[in-house]
Amino acid sequence: MFENGGKELIPHGGRPSWQGPLAHPCHGRGRADGTVIGWPGMQAKTRFFLTTLVVTLALDQLTKFWVVGSIHYGAEEVVIPGFFQLTHVRNPGGAFSFFASAPLLQRMVFIIGMTLVAIVLLLAFFRRLEPEARLVALSLGGILGGALGNLIDRIVYSEVIDFLDVFIGNYHWPAFNLADSFIVIGVGILLVEMFFEPEDDPGAVVASEPPPT
Repeated sequence: MFENGGKELIPHGGRPSWQGPLAHPCHGRGRADGTVIGWPGMQAKTRFFLTTLVVTLALDQLTKFWVVGSIHYGAEEVVIPGFFQLTHVRNPGGAFSFFASAPLLQRMVFIIGMTLVAIVLLLAFFRRLEPEARLVALSLGGILGGALGNLIDRIVYSEVIDFLDVFIGNYHWPAFNLADSFIVIGVGILLVEMFFEPEDDPGAVVASEPPPT
């Protein structure tokens, strides 16, 4: 259908041409309500969150499984001389071995309890996100994937498996794992998004409006 001096506004099928490629299901893009085209009923934030969660959790557990089966406890395998090596150590406490010397039962109750509280707060924060908040959802998925990875270690081994050892000379950063890395990266992305997110441009909203028919 052509109106307004020959400019096409409504093509056959009744779909406004201003939607462009977003209207085609093969592009896997989002709708105005945040629902992902090609993912029926799933919002963009949910897709990014779940995908990141599954990938990070799988990578963490697979690498730890490999370390347990391939590197003897306490052994070291140099990757970059003087800077980085693989090892196999266990951390019975929290971050930086916090609470490591406490009795086992108290340590498990405290650390697992705090982890579960953090997970609940994270999920509550995720529920309040806008449907199109992809980057924040990705960061939350990484944080949750890392938290669950270390939580599984504590339930199975009563301690966390660490194997990444970065050092300069005789100074060694405390050994860590992929779960720790995903948590730190996720928090970093979240902080950048929170403090450096540009303000909404009112003109952009007006520009996205369909032209009058």
